[in-house]
Amino acid sequence: MTSPSLRKLGTSDLEVFPLSLGGNVFGWTTDEAASFAVLDAYTAAGGNFIDTADSYSAWVDGNQGGESETLIGKWAKARGNRADVVIATKVSQHPGYPGLTAANIKAAADASLRRLDTDYIDLYYTHFDKPEVPVEEIIGALDELVRAGKVRHIAASNISAQRLEQSLAFSDREGLARYVALQPHYNLVSRDTYEGELQDLAERSGLAAVPYFALASGFLTGKYRPGTTVDSARAGGAAKHLETERGLKVLTALDEIARSHDAPVATTALAWLAAQPTVAAPIASARTPEQLPALMGVADLTLTESDLARLAEASA
Repeated sequence: MTSPSLRKLGTSDLEVFPLSLGGNVFGWTTDEAASFAVLDAYTAAGGNFIDTADSYSAWVDGNQGGESETLIGKWAKARGNRADVVIATKVSQHPGYPGLTAANIKAAADASLRRLDTDYIDLYYTHFDKPEVPVEEIIGALDELVRAGKVRHIAASNISAQRLEQSLAFSDREGLARYVALQPHYNLVSRDTYEGELQDLAERSGLAAVPYFALASGFLTGKYRPGTTVDSARAGGAAKHLETERGLKVLTALDEIARSHDAPVATTALAWLAAQPTVAAPIASARTPEQLPALMGVADLTLTESDLARLAEASA
């Protein structure tokens, strides 16, 4: 039976906490000790869904890519809790394993398994679709990984509705592994990339959405205000929303609704996202355990219909 705080991930047998912990900061702005502290606090509070990618964090000087996977693998090994957590990782962007050819998918998966120090990946995403590779080749390679027991379920991120539809149709026609989840860029100030064709297809096909940038690089935590400076590696990406009418309207509505529920702004923004059709678990990252309660609170905050409508209107 599913725990009250867990949600079924699409058509899969995976049951996940409604806040997926983003692993992009591990090995970037968060060292090993801090990463372990965040992972410990997340799981202690009931969390079980960890999101990473083989390319995290290749953008940092001196890094190769795979640093996040390595830290998560070391942590799970040290805690002996591999069976209790759902680990999602991705393929296509690692500098040493770029693209989605069949050979690369298989080689990248083996490399991820080594870094994660595990026999299986719970959820394996194509990180960025590569339209030059036929969907038949991609799905065929992912299906082989599932049949080999290296991957439990497959998913897609940053993919067009057309390519997603072609992939699902091929899986259905050939009886091969089928995407169970989709990871879109989706939040209160970025609705256009997911709502519409992609969301409709996900809903029709039984796919769960696991949105990234759920807090718009920190903008939807409420700490970015006109005239303030925030010390964060992502400050530039977040602060740009202060220059838009939509961003300011959303902050105003979030402030009012958060106050009415005596909840943090971040929790309120995540609760709006978690209430949207198809969304199973927004992704958000924390650099310290102190940042987690505002994220984890999404499991306990249910917004009213008028709250949801007010936020939808402000962010339209």
